Amino acid sequence: MRNPVKGLVMAATSALAFCVGGGPAFAADATQADAGTLSDGGKVTAVTLKAANCVSATILTFGATLWKLEAPDRDGKVADVLLAYDKLSDFEKTPNYWGATIGRYGNRIADGKFTLDGKTYQLPQNNNGQSLHGGGKGFDVQNWKLDSIKSGKVATAVFSLVSPDGDSGYPGTVKTKATYSLDESGNLQIVFDATTDKPTVLNMTNHAIFNMAGEGSERDAMTNVLTIPASKYTPVSKVLIPTGELRSVEGTPFDFRKGKPVSVGLRDGNDQQIVYGRGFDHNFALDKGQTKTPELAARLEDPVSGRVLELLTTEPGVQFYSGNFLDGTYIGKQGHLYRMGDGIALEPQKFPDSPNHANFPSTRVDPGKPYRHVMIYRVTTSPR
Repeated sequence: MRNPVKGLVMAATSALAFCVGGGPAFAADATQADAGTLSDGGKVTAVTLKAANCVSATILTFGATLWKLEAPDRDGKVADVLLAYDKLSDFEKTPNYWGATIGRYGNRIADGKFTLDGKTYQLPQNNNGQSLHGGGKGFDVQNWKLDSIKSGKVATAVFSLVSPDGDSGYPGTVKTKATYSLDESGNLQIVFDATTDKPTVLNMTNHAIFNMAGEGSERDAMTNVLTIPASKYTPVSKVLIPTGELRSVEGTPFDFRKGKPVSVGLRDGNDQQIVYGRGFDHNFALDKGQTKTPELAARLEDPVSGRVLELLTTEPGVQFYSGNFLDGTYIGKQGHLYRMGDGIALEPQKFPDSPNHANFPSTRVDPGKPYRHVMIYRVTTSPR
């Protein structure tokens, strides 16, 4: 098994050291390349979407994974802001969700159980007795089909996957699509669409791990300034399952409404929630709630380079994970050894364990009532 598009990675890193403008023939360009072969013989494709302002995104069919997101700083220096593996074999042997499309259910379900229409379903318990991110054989480790790519004013790639009835214990045959679109301004939109032939639960998201200073930068993600417009969050038990409470962030380390470095409050051992999460690993109930069109869920800035990420979503929650389980055993891009604090995740979603909490937003999906989640990664720069 060989590295995914190794030559392409080397060329892209060199060619995009600085943004020189000009752009391709189209305002946004879509190209594809061979990304290697899986252990079962499956062929993986990498699709690169590139805007004229030098923002680019590369997506692998394996996991419909956002593998690279490159963006210029104030001076035009381009950096990849995502943590991930370089080797396809690592994605397969030691999956860590990095950049992957998560399903059927993003986040945790208590004891891997939920009841729907009087029937109890048992899911794989792959995380301290809980079911996490689909139960270990979720959408993140499936090789999706590349349906189409298109260049133009908006560059687009469409990926599809069919999850059969009973897949990882979930009811219903679910047909889903993940559509990545990059416009000429560098806004990367991801749309998750799905249908089912039986009532089921569904909660899809993307699990990108960010450092706006750049992957492998000497400034880790704890120096990034984070804003989350949420006045409440969902506290958890010691196994990180929500208690069902919606708790005010006022006066706690969880208050990111005015923006602060990620490191502030990260090691506050006086807060039991920080102790349980080994830092931040919590869902924030966004003040905007569920919306028809994407609205701001989080803003992340590296003050030195000026790179800014705005996350917009239609979903009512966002999980903020401060990379607490990066323990130095993972070797990522360019041979970098990833440790705690090197990156953070901001996962737009409905709430964890929603099927077991009547007061949480419903994740139920029925036949004839399609599921849709629209999210946007907007990459810009702040003034000096």
